[in-house]
Amino acid sequence: MKSKELRQKFLKFFEDRGHRIIPSASLVPSESVDLAGTQRVLFTTAGMHPLVPYLLGQPHPLGKRLVNVQKCLRTDDIDQVGDSVHNTFFEMLGNWSLGDPASPDLPRGEAGGIGQGGYGKVEAISWSYDFLINHLKLDAKRIYVSVFAGDDDAPFDQESFDIWLKLGMPESHIFKYGKKDNWWGPVGPTGPCGPDTEMFFDINPSSGPVDPSQDPNRFVEIWNDVFMEYDRKIKNQKAKSKNLTEITSSGYEYVPLKQKNVDTGMGLERMLAVVNQAPSIYETDVFLPLLKQIEELSAAFNVKSSRIVADHIRSSIFLIADGVTPSNVERGYILRRLIRRSIRHTSLLGINKDFLSDLVKIVVKTYGDFYPNLVEFQNSIIDVLQKEESKFKKALANGIKQFEKIKGDITSRDAFNLYQNFGFPIELTVELAGENNKKVDMVSFEKELKAHQDLSRQASQKTKGGLAVQSDKAAKLHTATHLLHQALRDVLGHHVHQTGSHITDERLRFDFSHHSKMTDEQLKKTEDIVNQKIQANLKVHKKVVPKAAADEMGAIGLFDEKYGDLVKVYYIGENDKIESAYSKEFCGGPHAQSTGTLGHFKIIKEESLGANVRRIYATIR
Repeated sequence: MKSKELRQKFLKFFEDRGHRIIPSASLVPSESVDLAGTQRVLFTTAGMHPLVPYLLGQPHPLGKRLVNVQKCLRTDDIDQVGDSVHNTFFEMLGNWSLGDPASPDLPRGEAGGIGQGGYGKVEAISWSYDFLINHLKLDAKRIYVSVFAGDDDAPFDQESFDIWLKLGMPESHIFKYGKKDNWWGPVGPTGPCGPDTEMFFDINPSSGPVDPSQDPNRFVEIWNDVFMEYDRKIKNQKAKSKNLTEITSSGYEYVPLKQKNVDTGMGLERMLAVVNQAPSIYETDVFLPLLKQIEELSAAFNVKSSRIVADHIRSSIFLIADGVTPSNVERGYILRRLIRRSIRHTSLLGINKDFLSDLVKIVVKTYGDFYPNLVEFQNSIIDVLQKEESKFKKALANGIKQFEKIKGDITSRDAFNLYQNFGFPIELTVELAGENNKKVDMVSFEKELKAHQDLSRQASQKTKGGLAVQSDKAAKLHTATHLLHQALRDVLGHHVHQTGSHITDERLRFDFSHHSKMTDEQLKKTEDIVNQKIQANLKVHKKVVPKAAADEMGAIGLFDEKYGDLVKVYYIGENDKIESAYSKEFCGGPHAQSTGTLGHFKIIKEESLGANVRRIYATIR
């Protein structure tokens, strides 16, 4: 079975059962999701992430039953990529019920029937089992399941246990696990969560029934049905004033949700391997064309390096298509690390030509029908990869020579030299060290890196906020800078982040992450948006809040900046509600009191400041 067929089967199955198909959200989470009470994350890591506002009660325009294929990226296990099961980018097949079963005029429907309202565990579990057995033709005797065992926060999930028995699942194939294994969420410290039931496939049924947790190499987790019945909240206001990461488990409480939801997720790559009886996810059609091309060009082929290149380039292509550009901070740093690790492993494979861009065409051919933005941005993706490959390949060879000169373990000065002068992400140095049985002094490296960042910050920011002159005109230009930042994100995408700024009494200078020269149309649109916000005479407000609360509000900061427990947030909007504000940023000020006093905004110049960083000069008159 090909990936295209599996997607189609899944979507059609749930569409026939009253679900509306929704498109995949971007790998870059929208700020509306960040405002929904979850901890800000760099990437979409689960199918439910874009749906958080609707899981919390906001009505979805397409109704209570939804189904989709969601792009996801997880980099927690990046160092393990290359084995048979780990990868960074993946697709999650998911179906949802938003809310309890509807009133009698919108029938709940029996399992397998068509209803328009929400549904619960009976339908969710029955449909999952039906799809696995009757549509993917998996052997029912090789399926095992687990349910939540219960604890002080929530009781044993007797209902799911009984449903599985009724469907014919032998009791010897049903296992009870605690929160570690059978409880999902929340995405951050707080938010919707609940018990789940997991389905496993026995890939080596050579003996009798066995607990999947006791023999993980024998079982593959193939589907997870989550029942969001609780909202994890901070217990009291005193706890809310703390950084969320400092609150102990006793500082939270589990409150039953008014709207109970169903959220299921099946990894496409993993299911493809199971259905096709493939030994790994890399022996499926989403990877095989890439691996074939890599092997043909390799002078020293090895399986691990070829898988790393295939996985990392596939992830990089999807990230670039969603607007992420290589940089040294947050999302851009993850992308750069993926690309540079790929380049290093092409070297180990004996591939001397610049060929990463050749792989773009293979990925676009594989996925372009389902993800048309890959086709639309193919040339831009190739351009970004070629620039990064050309720049780093030269440094890689010299950096490895420098690494080989180091005797003994890697000192902080050695690691910092590789980072600063050869562009080695610290993770690459650690990887090289591990391969050569060396250790890296990470504690001292972090101290040296911080000292360097502090010196750079002092040199580039002579006064707070990049203001060279503390005048009324400079304060107005500072406010205009915030409007410009948000306008650029509106026009170019949420990959745009400030990398630097400088304001005098005459003009502003704003540096930001973006991979290409702005067109005249984009510059005009950006200028127009800023002037519209000026003409709207929006108010400028300031709040001092805990850093975690500012993150939840969607405030933007410099992502290489270290903030304290309390931060100032300046926000610009029609009223004093930060939730609906047009712009909100961590900032020390000063600012104008309202945008109507700024005057006419004019972009003077836009230019390149280096790879994937642009600079704008602008003024107000």
